[in-house]
Amino acid sequence: MRRVGSVVRTAQGLAILRADPSSDGDQYRHEIGTMVLDDSLEEVGRVVDVFGPVDQPYLAVTPEDVHLPSLVGATLYAR
Repeated sequence: MRRVGSVVRTAQGLAILRADPSSDGDQYRHEIGTMVLDDSLEEVGRVVDVFGPVDQPYLAVTPEDVHLPSLVGATLYAR
């Protein structure tokens, strides 16, 4: 499991994450369609967009049965 990033806000039914760099020193490895999980390994949603600066992009995640305001500040992960 790898850390994807932290939810910084919600907008238009999406969770917006600030991406974390990969631990192996490569550029960001976040792809559209990636399933993201919370710290209890519950599925939160899928990445639907990657945008913003190349050095630390933002990710838009479509949530699945999750109360969006509760995600703000949460760290999300990918398998």
